Amino acid sequence: MRILVIEDEPKIAGFLGRGLREEGHVVEVVGEVRAAEQILAEQSFDLLLVDRMLPDGDGLGVVRELRRRGDRTPAICLTARDRVDERVEGLYGGADDYLVKPFDFDELLARMAAVLRRSGMGGRLSVGDLVVDVEAHRAWRGEDELKLTAQEFMLLRYLAENAGHVLSRTRILDRVWDMRHDPGTNIVDVYISYLRQKVDQGRARPLIHTVRGIGYLL
Repeated sequence: MRILVIEDEPKIAGFLGRGLREEGHVVEVVGEVRAAEQILAEQSFDLLLVDRMLPDGDGLGVVRELRRRGDRTPAICLTARDRVDERVEGLYGGADDYLVKPFDFDELLARMAAVLRRSGMGGRLSVGDLVVDVEAHRAWRGEDELKLTAQEFMLLRYLAENAGHVLSRTRILDRVWDMRHDPGTNIVDVYISYLRQKVDQGRARPLIHTVRGIGYLL
């Protein structure tokens, strides 16, 4: 999952970035409203974690603007503001949840899972006899659980989310590795090979297909 963290306090930003990457997510961190607006104009994300008190304004304004444009990207406000009226303001302002600092990382993960469930992004993806559990970061082919690394799971999830559609190497790099400036890398082909060994090897019906000259298809 691609997550944008909008947080200006270095320790919290570092803690969130490190912890979420260890959970297998692709994370971008910015510390100002202006920087958040710029990156959101250029990239798409699955979830926003938004601090309200930023050097150049209220992070809730970023969420409000997205909602005004019809963008429903799930957003959780992370803030030291703990008054009830401020939490209500955040929820009415378009945030999907509100977590007061300091917070426990496990609680944040639980809140994220709940928000994604409500937005329709949680749950399981099924392609044939392949099942990908988005929340638990687990996958099965038939009765066999697949032992996947975090990066392999992210790649398989992206393929499953776009089952039936051909994905170019460039799109996969951008979405799974956030690499848009190294077109010569073969990392996608390498990880597709890893996935094939775990998903398709020994199976009568392979699920991962190469579309020559374009990319890959689940």
